[in-house]
Amino acid sequence: MAQTIEVAVVRVFADATGAHGNELGIIRSSSVTEGREQTIALGLGFSETVFVDALGPAAGDASAAQSRGATIRIFTPAQELPFAGHPSVGTAWWLAQQGDPVGVLHERAGDVAVSADGDVVWITAKAAWAPEFEWHPLGSVGEVDAIDPGVFTGGHHYAYAWMDESAGRLRARMFAPDMGIPEDEATGAAAVRVTAELGRDLHISQGVGSELMTALAGDDRIRVGGRTVNDRTITVSL
Repeated sequence: MAQTIEVAVVRVFADATGAHGNELGIIRSSSVTEGREQTIALGLGFSETVFVDALGPAAGDASAAQSRGATIRIFTPAQELPFAGHPSVGTAWWLAQQGDPVGVLHERAGDVAVSADGDVVWITAKAAWAPEFEWHPLGSVGEVDAIDPGVFTGGHHYAYAWMDESAGRLRARMFAPDMGIPEDEATGAAAVRVTAELGRDLHISQGVGSELMTALAGDDRIRVGGRTVNDRTITVSL
């Protein structure tokens, strides 16, 4: 008899109207998913799928929620990641919507702090936790938009150009065929890395229309934030 699981799908780093954003699959871990995470992530085909393994004790009030944690695992279609930005932001937002707000996500790379400012969720992570990228700084937004993802057959590539350098506005695209991701719609880990690389707070427009915000936090730590919206729930047979 086939077993089924529910997958919550959210879009992370949506714009101010709730459009665009990078799809993320979120699954509460169980005996059904244990040991099958990579196969499930491959079948779903999202750039990342998160498995929520454990939650700390229920928070009694808002201050207690800030110390409550959740343990998560993150998978691309090809591999498990120690840290990733859009899964962290999206999972933190989704848990709060489920009545399970947390102040920290326990990930393989380390503890990722969570905070919220209105409808924007922020996480704080070390730049060293993100993958190494090959940078492709270009002279215009048009050059970034013209890139054919098919030219990248391996590695992790991040192409960008200034939209407004004085305001820290960046246009970017990311390609990671080694992760099974020909092109990512919105990439929090890359936003962390490029913020450290450029040494300044940024507002990044990535993919078709996703919006990411970053801020230097000191001690090799970068904050990245954005809006998340519910998209749909799907049922998967295993």
